[in-house]
Amino acid sequence: MNIKKIGLTALAGSLVAVSSANAGALSASGAASITFAGNDAGTGGNGLSMSDTVTFSGSGEMDNGMTITASFELDNNAVGGSGEYMDSRSIAIDTNGMGTITFAGHGGSGAMGAVDDVMPTAYGESFDILGTTNDQTGATTGTSIFNAIGSASSNNMITYSSGDLVDGLAINASYTPSGTGEVESSVDLAVAYTGVDGLTLGYAVGENNAAGGTGNLDITTFYVKYAYGPVTVGYQETEQDATNATNDDEFEAMGITYQVSDDLTIGYTESSYNDGNVATDQENSNLSASYTMGSMTFNVAMAEEKNRGGSTLAVDDVKGYAVNLAFAF
Repeated sequence: MNIKKIGLTALAGSLVAVSSANAGALSASGAASITFAGNDAGTGGNGLSMSDTVTFSGSGEMDNGMTITASFELDNNAVGGSGEYMDSRSIAIDTNGMGTITFAGHGGSGAMGAVDDVMPTAYGESFDILGTTNDQTGATTGTSIFNAIGSASSNNMITYSSGDLVDGLAINASYTPSGTGEVESSVDLAVAYTGVDGLTLGYAVGENNAAGGTGNLDITTFYVKYAYGPVTVGYQETEQDATNATNDDEFEAMGITYQVSDDLTIGYTESSYNDGNVATDQENSNLSASYTMGSMTFNVAMAEEKNRGGSTLAVDDVKGYAVNLAFAF
């Protein structure tokens, strides 16, 4: 019995010593914004909204040089105001030379989904403004609003990022477990090459093994971006293949930005979505500008959506706007 006590005492002392020697640092960052938005197909109402978030990050280094970082985001809108205010949360392990492995309890993105639309823009994707226009959003006849084609994601997923493991080549991978809408687990892989000054080439493949009759979806995307001086241009194509041809979709996007000064950027981006279930493509465009003053950013965008939901009716050609004032701290 005395031997057990001595052993437990020694173990407790060693744990305290390790904890003290490897104590990490805790930091906090946050953001808040005010947005006024609307469109000509909505029902009116209050176009004002506010978003806010605070993220706590804690990290510590192990004896072998690896670094572990835990991140927790507090967001009042995380789960529809049900009182559970924890949003995105993750634990990342930097392997000190072999890339970073991240376990995302919530808020993770698949390697394919992370690059579903990477076209240059000053503020918002081509479909972003009309797709999230507060309570003024409302499709009239075309009830579905097509966005970019992304792959599967869920809670408790695992991602890997190579970082600078290979000069000029970044590799990202993700594993989405089955459950919560996924009949089978899914694996994504994305690569990006930046070895030529100003040029970015990217390719990604992914899966979306969702339930609900859509079957297993295989998704591929290719994109190219080139920056020359203050101008950045980009082009992207995405294809989704399914067992059922009505779920064979295609997405095409392009964009250009011009950095007028260190603080001001203007941009234009457009996209088309070909849904295998309808004959007419939905087309989106977004003209935007962004101006930064220290920790504050002022954004404005004018967006247009033609053939909403694949409809050919004139009433389903929608125009909208968004004005946003964002703060980082």
